[in-house]
Amino acid sequence: MIKFGVIGTNWITKMFIEAAYKTGEYELTKIYSRTEARGEAFLNTLAVDDVDIVTTLSDLYTNIDVVYIASPNAFHFEQSKVAIESGVHVIVEKPTTSNPTEFSEIERVLAQHPEVRYFEAARHIHQPNFKLIQQTMGELTQLQGATLVYQKYSSRYDAYLAGEEPNVLTRTYSGGALYDLGVYPIYAAIALFGAPRAVQYLPTLLTNGADGKGTANLFYDDFNVTVLFGKSANSYLPSEIYGLKETLSISNIAELETVTYYDGDGQQDNIGQVIDDNPMIHEAQDFADVINDPVGNHVRYSQWFQLAKQVNQTLFDLRSSANIVFPADQKEY
Repeated sequence: MIKFGVIGTNWITKMFIEAAYKTGEYELTKIYSRTEARGEAFLNTLAVDDVDIVTTLSDLYTNIDVVYIASPNAFHFEQSKVAIESGVHVIVEKPTTSNPTEFSEIERVLAQHPEVRYFEAARHIHQPNFKLIQQTMGELTQLQGATLVYQKYSSRYDAYLAGEEPNVLTRTYSGGALYDLGVYPIYAAIALFGAPRAVQYLPTLLTNGADGKGTANLFYDDFNVTVLFGKSANSYLPSEIYGLKETLSISNIAELETVTYYDGDGQQDNIGQVIDDNPMIHEAQDFADVINDPVGNHVRYSQWFQLAKQVNQTLFDLRSSANIVFPADQKEY
């Protein structure tokens, strides 16, 4: 049984805990919170027993195998680094780090602890429907790019409009649309098409300098990919991948509820599988497979790590093209 701890007392942490238990591979033993009261309140929402509430990383990283990190983006780097140095595997929510400099430092520390595995929790690329999309793309007559969409009004946007500074919508915590919802379609684009040769980001900026929504253009040799995402408005557009005459239509590039193939005559075939109630089950199982058998799953792990590195660089390049600077970019490591 894999003993794990969590950082973050929010809905996505609860979802991962439930997914982890459904695999039958994990046992939650510790919850990290800045206050015991908040940790206890979160624990009371879970159907688990014998869990310790801790308020320091040193206590968290003792006697666990892996940590799941779902704190504000700006904290991912330091919390991950300390875990690796403690010999603890890391599952960190998107994005892994604020910039490539931090990611390079993570690589350096991992090289000193080769027994540790470091995963980015990009849940959608582990789902069966995403693998089906990858397979079907190979059958397209001629790949001609894509339009990927993930735009959903954030509950925290109301707080921003009321004059507050929510973590997910401020550069202080490496937030904004690109580094939140935008990670999903960017991840999908790079997993499906590879790293782009050039990028451009056209954001709609908030008054605090963070991006509320935007359009990213990814340029490849033979086609372009347009990515629309945001937290300040809702979009109901599907995502599409274009062949010569064929088209793959995905209801939501992050959730992958439906996948429809249109042939050259416009005839449609709903090829997607029914998705699980908890979309994190497949990534939790994949990560457990690697932790339990790192040698047998080395190729898969290496592919995920290189993909995470490419996504991290692309996010930074997009942000740089729009002159969006995070405080984390000014730090020296």
